[in-house]
Amino acid sequence: MKKAFVLALTAAVLVPAAAAAAQVDLGISVSDGRLRSFYIAVGDHYRVAPRAVVDLRTRHRLLDEELPVVYFLAARAHVGPQAVVDLRIGRRTWFDVAVRLGLSPEIFFLPVRAERIGPPYGNAYGYYRKHGRGGDWRTLVLSDREVVDLVNLRFLSEYHGMAPDDIIALRGRQTSFIRIHDEIGRAKGKGGPAGPAKSGGPGKGPAKAKKK
Repeated sequence: MKKAFVLALTAAVLVPAAAAAAQVDLGISVSDGRLRSFYIAVGDHYRVAPRAVVDLRTRHRLLDEELPVVYFLAARAHVGPQAVVDLRIGRRTWFDVAVRLGLSPEIFFLPVRAERIGPPYGNAYGYYRKHGRGGDWRTLVLSDREVVDLVNLRFLSEYHGMAPDDIIALRGRQTSFIRIHDEIGRAKGKGGPAGPAKSGGPGKGPAKAKKK
């Protein structure tokens, strides 16, 4: 009996992470495996139940790639995600929401190695390098698309422990962060890097270190 118990426990420990993730109850049927994995990653990174992530998206008709924005701003402003969504519902841009929450535009930028940064990050990082490093944010205004791109860059970089430059390179080949997340996951499953060069990243950020 004891031996059987040990074998059962060992088998449970050895269940692949992907299989375990597939068993997470999202509250609704999500047939797209890439979407399901993305929702679970958002929940894991920002320490919320995956069902809550899906529920927030469904109730407020958010775009999938806006979910990290909601939870990122909530974590930085020390408010609940609903408070962020309520400001957004008032027809404010994501940048305006951040300002209303008392957040500095500096939170959207990660240090990158590349001297030249292509679309969709070139304009934002061009301003950051010219003015932002000195704390001069007076004339910066980020579009919704730029905020989504910058927050998902941080999210995937921290979640997968990859250098921001590598995520930027992947973004140049993919139009969707959900696809990028899937590509990285598949590459990890094969034991290889997903980007140009895997490097020691900052870990999982808010999910593991409560970085504010």
